[in-house]
Amino acid sequence: MTGQRIIRVFPRKTKASPDDALAYFGPPDLFAEADEVHVSVTFTADKAIAERLAEQWRYVAPVKVGGVAYGDTSLEFVPGRYIKPGYTITSRGCPRRCWFCGVWKKWPTPNLLPIHEGWNVLDDNLLACPRPHVEAVFDMLHRQNRRIEFTGGLEALALQDYQVDLLASLRPRPNMFFAYDPGDAFETLESAARRLLDAGFTEASHRMRVYVLIGYPKDSFDLAEARLRQMQSIGFTPMAMLWQPETPSQEKHRPEPAWRTFQRRWARPAIIHARDQRSAA
Repeated sequence: MTGQRIIRVFPRKTKASPDDALAYFGPPDLFAEADEVHVSVTFTADKAIAERLAEQWRYVAPVKVGGVAYGDTSLEFVPGRYIKPGYTITSRGCPRRCWFCGVWKKWPTPNLLPIHEGWNVLDDNLLACPRPHVEAVFDMLHRQNRRIEFTGGLEALALQDYQVDLLASLRPRPNMFFAYDPGDAFETLESAARRLLDAGFTEASHRMRVYVLIGYPKDSFDLAEARLRQMQSIGFTPMAMLWQPETPSQEKHRPEPAWRTFQRRWARPAIIHARDQRSAA
């Protein structure tokens, strides 16, 4: 944090949200005092709420509204400011050109940031970074006294054998989240799963997770379930991620409510594997 007293306001609370005294999730209270107020918005669906909050907070201090939902291109990462301590970002950017992702439009190559201590890595594409940076990040991760998580996602296409060894070297074994997105070759995920299993990871531990995008234009429930079961068949535990429109022109493709119900059935390992056990009985 800087010497200024900065209140951060968030439209919704998540597991990664800061929980210090200067983090708010609604209008100001009688004790709110600050030099600046930053309204931080991650999801485009929250922009209307954020703008109402900005109006309410302008009586406390000058207000800035920004964040991912507003196309923020800042490369600055201040631990604990907009995400809870323990979450860290060591690079921003991705060399891929996925149609459903806007990261590459802001940063078409990885931008390396100072490496701050943390146990949950949120980089856009850590494995696409140069080897010295990746190894330095793992050196930092080895100093943490808890299980490491890669909830920002790991790209199977970028996974190199030395990175498999680095992942396997972490104790306890980390929670890894890969991605199976439209256009990704199944064989790429299959290769990644095989190498991780050969390195000592197990299917039963559910540490090998994979985000599977569903509900995008021209998707269907049958096609989505087939992709999710494909990932199960090679050792990954899938986590369905529901596509959401980001521009007015995409609104006509917004997933119908039934997709939300479907997504919830494929979002928690306990539900997924309990259902499979019942089916096998």
